[in-house]
Amino acid sequence: MRYDPCLIIEKDDDVYPPSDDSILLITSLVVRPGEKVLEIGCGSGIVSMHCALNGAIVTCGDINKKAVSLTKKNMSLNSLNATVIETDLYSNVEGRFDTIIFNLPYLPVKEEGCLAIAWSGGEDGIGPLPGLISGAYDHLLPEGRIVIVVSSLMDQDKLRNILEGLSVTELAEASLFFEKIGVLEINL
Repeated sequence: MRYDPCLIIEKDDDVYPPSDDSILLITSLVVRPGEKVLEIGCGSGIVSMHCALNGAIVTCGDINKKAVSLTKKNMSLNSLNATVIETDLYSNVEGRFDTIIFNLPYLPVKEEGCLAIAWSGGEDGIGPLPGLISGAYDHLLPEGRIVIVVSSLMDQDKLRNILEGLSVTELAEASLFFEKIGVLEINL
């Protein structure tokens, strides 16, 4: 998809703002009109908004109530449609999707709070990735895919073990000042 910097994006100090990883995810992703997309951890809604702009049928959610409210507001400000829910991974998700997207909390830190849960992936940086993959079996349509953001700061051995046996394609990579981030497409 092409990143559209003209979208109206309101911010909230307790919600993860659009960042380099968000833009890399958007520009590496291709969605078709009518594709059923689920974004977990939607934050401000920037990724889901781009999916909706490209004609996808979007469901998105976040564990952070403020992110849910902000995403609804940003969708409305841009006259875009999506089903926006409060959810912890798949806890309130119904249905099956062609694509499940998650800009994971991947930094290897253990912090708490509304905003910290957006980047704190625990001591190994793996965060909710195992639950995302195991739950995807019940939420992906046949031939469906998972698209995630990963970091060179994550425990690479644990990441390889989690992804072992799955079909993984790197869609994009970028070097930031202290890490490399990548976008992976995973087929179960």
